[in-house]
Amino acid sequence: MDLYFSILLVVIGLAVGFVAAILFNAHKENSAKKTAEAIIEKAKKDAEKAKRDSILELKEESHRLKMDTEKEIKEKKAELKESEDRLIQREHNMDKRDEMYQKREAALDERDEKLLEKQKEIQNEQAKVDELKQEQLALLEKISGMSKAKAHDLVMSRVEEDMAQEISSYIKERENEAKLEIDKKAKNMLVLSMQKYAADVSNEQTVTVVTLPNDEMKGRIIGREGRNIRTLEAITGVDLIIDDTPEAVVLSSFDPLRREIARVTLETLIKDGRIHPTRIEELYDKVSKEMKEKIIEYGNDALFQLGLTKIDPALVEIIGKLHFRTSFGQNALQHSIEVAELSGIIASELGENVLLAKRAGLLHDIGKAIDHEVEGSHVEIGVDLAKKYHESDVVINAIASHHGDTEAKSVIAVIVAIADSLSASRPGARNDSLENYIKRLEQLEQIGSDIKGVDKTYALQAGRELRVIVKPEEVDDLTSHKIARDIKDKIESTMQYPGTIKVTVVRETRAQEEAR
Repeated sequence: MDLYFSILLVVIGLAVGFVAAILFNAHKENSAKKTAEAIIEKAKKDAEKAKRDSILELKEESHRLKMDTEKEIKEKKAELKESEDRLIQREHNMDKRDEMYQKREAALDERDEKLLEKQKEIQNEQAKVDELKQEQLALLEKISGMSKAKAHDLVMSRVEEDMAQEISSYIKERENEAKLEIDKKAKNMLVLSMQKYAADVSNEQTVTVVTLPNDEMKGRIIGREGRNIRTLEAITGVDLIIDDTPEAVVLSSFDPLRREIARVTLETLIKDGRIHPTRIEELYDKVSKEMKEKIIEYGNDALFQLGLTKIDPALVEIIGKLHFRTSFGQNALQHSIEVAELSGIIASELGENVLLAKRAGLLHDIGKAIDHEVEGSHVEIGVDLAKKYHESDVVINAIASHHGDTEAKSVIAVIVAIADSLSASRPGARNDSLENYIKRLEQLEQIGSDIKGVDKTYALQAGRELRVIVKPEEVDDLTSHKIARDIKDKIESTMQYPGTIKVTVVRETRAQEEAR
């Protein structure tokens, strides 16, 4: 019974709960519907309010734009009115100006008429004057018995004679003064250039002495059966002289570059102590590479000393090689630097380009750096090098003409030739004693004097040129060329001399009178 009652209570509870749940859900649904309606109503009200606010803002914006437009229209109208007033005023001014021009034009027309009348009066007066002149001229011709043309010619001929004498006298005086002044200035300039530059006296050297730590080292340098010394001589191209001189080995060669490489190689071998053919070859290759760097350093030092820039690096290396070339004991690089310095000094005195003159002076003997490697004279090689490395025409012409082989086309080319002569011929520049120098000049002049038809011979420019004056009555123009060629051949076959010698044969006829 209790069980049934409990079950009944459970069922009743479930029914009550189910009904309560249904009622709660219905209430909740009604509440949600009311909330949604309230939200929708509020949204409608907010939308209506936003619409009203937007319409109000649009009205205000429209009113503001209308006011701005009306203001802008008023300003434009004011500007147009101002422009119109200015145009009216300008038109009024132009009318006044036009009226003034019309009055001025009328005044000018009136003045032109008066001038025409005056001109007619002047022409009438001129005609009367011409008639009087003709009458007077006719009267003068009748009195003198000479026509006007004849009198004019007579007066002009006398004036021409007098003026010709005065002009000739004036020109002669000016020429004499100019010659004296030019000679004086040229001498002063050359003396000043030589005074401003000082260089060392040349020292001819074809051998180098390498000091040894002891005499035992000589045997190690010679090696077993002489293989070390043979390797050294074969690789370096230098003769090694090992004699009784204590603790010394002599390196002999006319090529300073080879001799220097051999010296450094031998000294390095002596310090290293390992002297055998393989080591000799290794050190020789190493020293040769280091010597190339040293050559470039010599070239850069020369450029720095002269203040020159923008020279091709390959050409700088060739310039450095001049340090190891000599001419009669004169170092070729020092000679080139000396010529560059002298060229710069002379160019400065003459108002020419100093840097260009120095550049031409430094490169004038550049062909000597490789003349033992390339066929041709150092002048031809130098010209080819200058063209190859795009030097200027002035520099190329200076190289080609510094020995007189080619005509100098610029003042700088002449300056370089002068500086080259000064550097080569100054006392102590080359290993050539005064006695030998005088003998060479005498021999040079004697060669020219021995030729038939030669009147006088002069050795000029420190023996670089032979000037031969022939007798014009015995030698014609064609024979003059033959004499020059014969003298050239005789000089080449009988004399020893540095550089080149230019032979110039002069044939001239002079007419001379003396007024007493």
